[in-house]
Amino acid sequence: MSKYTDILEKYWGYKSFRPLQEEIITSVGEGRDTLALMPTGGGKSITFQVPALALSGVCVVVTPLIALMKDQVENLRSHGIKAYAIYTGMSSWEIKIALENCANDPDTKFLYCSPERLSSSAFRDHLKRMQVNLLAIDEAHCISQWGYDFRPHYLQIAQIRKLIPDAPVLAVTATATPLVVDDIQKQLDFKQKNVFRKSFERPNLTYMVRQTEDKPQYVLKIINSIPGTGIVYARSRNRTKEYADFLCQNGISADFYHAGLSPEERDLKQTQWKLGNTRVIVATNAFGMGIDKPDVRFVIHVDLPDSLEAYFQEAGRGGRDEKRAYAVMLYQNRDSSKLSQRVDHNYPDLQTVREVYNKVCDYLQVPIEWGKDRSFDFNLADFVQKFHVEPNIALGSLSILQQAGYLEFDADPKNSSRIMFIVDRDDLYNYQSVNADEEDFIRVLLRSYTGLFSEYRPIDEAQLAKNMKKENIGRQQIYEFLKKLAHDRIIDYIPQKKLPQIYFTEERLATEALYFPPSIYLDRKKLFVEKINAVVKYATADRCRVQMLLEYFGMSNVRPCGTCDHCLRKNFLDISNAQFETMLMDIRQSLADSKKTITDLVDGLNHNPDTLLRVIRWMMDNKQLSQNADNLLFLNK
Repeated sequence: MSKYTDILEKYWGYKSFRPLQEEIITSVGEGRDTLALMPTGGGKSITFQVPALALSGVCVVVTPLIALMKDQVENLRSHGIKAYAIYTGMSSWEIKIALENCANDPDTKFLYCSPERLSSSAFRDHLKRMQVNLLAIDEAHCISQWGYDFRPHYLQIAQIRKLIPDAPVLAVTATATPLVVDDIQKQLDFKQKNVFRKSFERPNLTYMVRQTEDKPQYVLKIINSIPGTGIVYARSRNRTKEYADFLCQNGISADFYHAGLSPEERDLKQTQWKLGNTRVIVATNAFGMGIDKPDVRFVIHVDLPDSLEAYFQEAGRGGRDEKRAYAVMLYQNRDSSKLSQRVDHNYPDLQTVREVYNKVCDYLQVPIEWGKDRSFDFNLADFVQKFHVEPNIALGSLSILQQAGYLEFDADPKNSSRIMFIVDRDDLYNYQSVNADEEDFIRVLLRSYTGLFSEYRPIDEAQLAKNMKKENIGRQQIYEFLKKLAHDRIIDYIPQKKLPQIYFTEERLATEALYFPPSIYLDRKKLFVEKINAVVKYATADRCRVQMLLEYFGMSNVRPCGTCDHCLRKNFLDISNAQFETMLMDIRQSLADSKKTITDLVDGLNHNPDTLLRVIRWMMDNKQLSQNADNLLFLNK
């Protein structure tokens, strides 16, 4: 066994790597800049975690996904690996402690941070003092302006490399077109091109598009026909609840999930679904990142996603156990116009963006030339009500402001309460000796959590109440104990943040000083339009779904999958695409102005009658044709 396999088995219990993982790890271990393209669920995190553990020093992981970095740090710590994360909502003192530990503690192996942190002088000063063995870039497509989620702060990574010249780069992403693949390597200043591609093909995943005017009933039909657990993706928070209620009313165990729920609610709903106690989770795209549930049998989209990249990732959460699963997109004609409306929501005019920026600053009471490196609670519902801003316009403006580098917006903080002792053990003993009421609680704290004297640790007030093992001790009493210790300067206590967070990466600027280069606004808006057009084309084109998806991501000579709805229909009809298209056109033209019986329709067209009857049956099964009480065929709108 190699040293890498030994590490994999020691910490994760696996005796062998998945396809391509070991080749990527070996490339990184040899000090080569590496780009790894692996589909969702392909085990990307292993490719930088294993080589980092094989080397002395710390691995710096840059990722825009705060929830994912928290989950990975928690997972690493559960395996006895020291890891830290720096993200929106942390105090400056917390950040300083984490950076000091990464620079001074040789046992620290991982530091996760968002790309926006790379511009901080404090971060860069500490980075120079760290022994960095690897710079890992997660969601690497964000560095390319041609990617579907461009983040300008990613462009600073090339400058960061100059501070750690001996550390190789591993860039990982699940989705990248050929243009983005080249741009990633250029922007990250690769010494030479070095790309590892795992095929995006998922033979066990059947892709289907169904055109229907009654989506709830069709969702119910799918769920009743496919055993097992699944995900239903909806665009809005209200629709997640509506669909979940509808499914429950029809005897399906279902629940809803979106970023507007409290962290406790989200954790409970997610856990119940992962355990199988809830069969179907109906969610916005806030659900799924970092969740590795292998036995998802179906993923249904009732609304069109913004891009094929997003769809490919979300659909790819089905069938990770390599067994048959289904990715179904439901479509109706008005969906394309709905998708077009998102352009105005995601890219309000720049004057509106400037107005939203000023209103946000006024709401948070941030004066001009102040606010840099400060975080604020941001109640979006209260803001839009007080300042009369449409929620979609507010969110679109905040996204543009984040891409332009003026602020960070974390709509889903999901932060636990955190504490750290700010006295040494001798002073703590003296404090306990004269504060009998707090003495038992301090003992419980020390028994429940380790490392409280060297770093901030997440705590659970409800669990601490149980650990006290006293009657009438609840969460509120624990909160009072913590407040008292903080007041007495024994601990630093940071209560859980439940509201979204805004972090200013720059001081507040005057309106006329805000600048949005074409790469941030005009180019991105044009790219967004191209991407939603690609989604509509996927939903409406009469081609193999897998061919369309894989060609979109740069694969050539892709053979028809044989399992998608198009291929199954073609196999059933046993005719070529050209023949099928001709028959469809002739049938539609024949029925355009009048209704006909099946016999009259077949007799009036110059096609093989048996084949024509199969096409008519297919059109009826797919709701393109209907038959009235007089047995006359007519076109559905």
